[in-house]
Amino acid sequence: MELTTAQHDAVTELINIGYGRAAAALSELTGRRILLEVPKVVVFPIQQITAALVEVMRGEVASVHQVFSGPVSGNALLLLDHDAAVMLNSLILDEENTSGKLHAAAREALAEVGNIVLNACLGVFGNLLQVQVTFSVPRLHVESVEGVLRSISVNEHELQYALMVHTRFHLRDSEVSGYMVIILGITSFSRLLAELEKWEKRHVAH
Repeated sequence: MELTTAQHDAVTELINIGYGRAAAALSELTGRRILLEVPKVVVFPIQQITAALVEVMRGEVASVHQVFSGPVSGNALLLLDHDAAVMLNSLILDEENTSGKLHAAAREALAEVGNIVLNACLGVFGNLLQVQVTFSVPRLHVESVEGVLRSISVNEHELQYALMVHTRFHLRDSEVSGYMVIILGITSFSRLLAELEKWEKRHVAH
């Protein structure tokens, strides 16, 4: 499934708005200026997403996973490789993690960051597309990319697509890179594209 240029731009713009909100919320939480940028959005059929992620993320990854439901429903994940997770955690908690391990407080902080980023993005999808979206409690896992994606319940009858968004956090002269993945069934994906088109028209009308 290829997005048209207009659809791609609209999705990117929506995610940018979401990231702006997430950055504001994270800055408020930490008392530090945090920026989030969206360099790249790509759509993959679900069968190809594991290979695409394994190419850019090796070893164990920290993932924050949320299920969302409503007229547009699916799974949302924020993925950071182990080093990025440890670094982001040190920057946010303002303490050096010398062990390189993600202890309980670190996991809690990462789950909160994931919750803020995913809720801000999906909230924007909901608000701007004028659909109601509800969220499950975020869950943090530390395992391989394959393990993370295997644990996602996939409805076999519902062909699925994954939006993969390369994410960069900028704070205190440091940059941490990760990926946000939104997995949608064909019905939700079609609904998202239809709602995006309406949003684009409203946007242009103003």
